[in-house]
Amino acid sequence: MDSGLMAETVVNEKVAKNDQWRERIAEQERSGMSARRFCKEQGIAEHLFFYWRKRLRTGQQPVRFALVEKGTTPAEPTAKTELELVFVSGERLRIGTGVDTATLRAVLDLLRG
Repeated sequence: MDSGLMAETVVNEKVAKNDQWRERIAEQERSGMSARRFCKEQGIAEHLFFYWRKRLRTGQQPVRFALVEKGTTPAEPTAKTELELVFVSGERLRIGTGVDTATLRAVLDLLRG
C-alpha cells in the first residue's frame, strides 16, 4: 500500500472515530439521562465515555511522555534546543523547534499543578 494512501486511511479512521464519539456524546446530552445511566443502557464503558467527552471538548490530543532517566551526567540534546527550563531540583526540560503549542501548554500546566 502506498504510504500516502496509508496515512490518509489512518486520518480517515481517526476522523470517523471522533465523529462516532461526538454523536454518542450528543445523544447522551439529548437523552436527558446522566452519563452513567446512558453508558449502562448503551453498553459503553464509562471511562471511555468520559475520556472522549473531555478530549472532544478541549480539542486536545492525548499527551504522550517519554521516559527520562536521571543521571549525574547531563545528556547532550539530540535536536536543536530553542528553550531550556532548569528546575530548582536541577532537572532540565529541553524544548526543541517545532514543538506543538497545545502539547507544550499541557506539559507546563502539569508541571505547575
